[in-house]
Amino acid sequence: MSEPLISLDNPKSLSQLSDNDFQALLLEGVSRTFALTIPQLPKSLYDPVANAYLLCRIVDTIEDEVSLTAAQKKYFCSEFIDVVKTGANAEAFAVELAPLLSEQTISAEHTLIHVLPRVIQITHMLDADQIHALATCVETMAEGMPIFQAQNLHDGLPTLADLDRYCYYVAGCVGEMLAKLFCHYSPEIAKHREELLLLSVSFGQGLQMTNILKDIWDDAGRGVCWLPQDIFKETGFELKKLSFETHDEGFRLGLEHLISIAHGHLENALTYTLLIPAHETGIRNFCLWALGMAILTLRKIQQNLDFKHSDQVKITRNSVKSTILATKLIGRSNYMLSLLFNLTSRDLKTPDWKYLIQSSKANSDL
Repeated sequence: MSEPLISLDNPKSLSQLSDNDFQALLLEGVSRTFALTIPQLPKSLYDPVANAYLLCRIVDTIEDEVSLTAAQKKYFCSEFIDVVKTGANAEAFAVELAPLLSEQTISAEHTLIHVLPRVIQITHMLDADQIHALATCVETMAEGMPIFQAQNLHDGLPTLADLDRYCYYVAGCVGEMLAKLFCHYSPEIAKHREELLLLSVSFGQGLQMTNILKDIWDDAGRGVCWLPQDIFKETGFELKKLSFETHDEGFRLGLEHLISIAHGHLENALTYTLLIPAHETGIRNFCLWALGMAILTLRKIQQNLDFKHSDQVKITRNSVKSTILATKLIGRSNYMLSLLFNLTSRDLKTPDWKYLIQSSKANSDL
């Protein structure tokens, strides 16, 4: 009898794969971006980082599942924290959650929940410090995200501080975890541990803010808005009026300011990356590819502030290839990387935010 075809559509078939191939196939199904960047890491970092991303994706799957109530999401997040920390009851958790997932959850995420016990098994084959880093990240994310899911997000978040907090729960804590894993991997990197931990939160926030800006209208279609109300009130625009018919100078000014803030975080991401020793090309590539794609995305948004769908500001495959090529060519040179960053992002920083608001209001009064 022939072996069953190995496929994400056939979770049982994945048992034939090695742990490395098992995680690689899952990554390919749930995130092509991370399936591209994580393999750039040194071999000893691939397993923990791949596993960490799959654990975070499980939390995302719970939070994004439309059929679950806020109470159910909070329950499953709490249970999952214990599963990750202890390694126990993974099978029971998967059996309880899997039938509740709707068709709106992608097939690869259904499979991820079905094979969750093996993902947890791989987690607990890691070093104790690595397990602790992963479990801390999952706990932060799983406790923080339900706070926002329980809110009415139709009219945006109240303040920029709320957006900062949301970005920390979704991405900043992931940045901290990666910094811990990098320091565990290399005593040379660990010399900069405190600075890397601080910058890693900003790195994560820059990437998450870029995604939020790119997905404004996709989220709006679901009745969700992650933009901060206070920023747009300053420009004279109320987010409760946001619609696909919006063509408002105040709204565009608010977007420009958020782009500028995201740019500032990505500047910190570059500083973070330059602290990684030049000979650690795999880790640098992992960071630089994410950073480069974020900068190019912000540029597309800046050049098309009236976009109405994420596809309109999605970077092309050629742009991705160019990012990869550029980092491979100059990835060891701090000077060249700084120069390239400054050249590609020079239009993203708002020079005088308050002046732009006053100028816009003055023009609207004419």
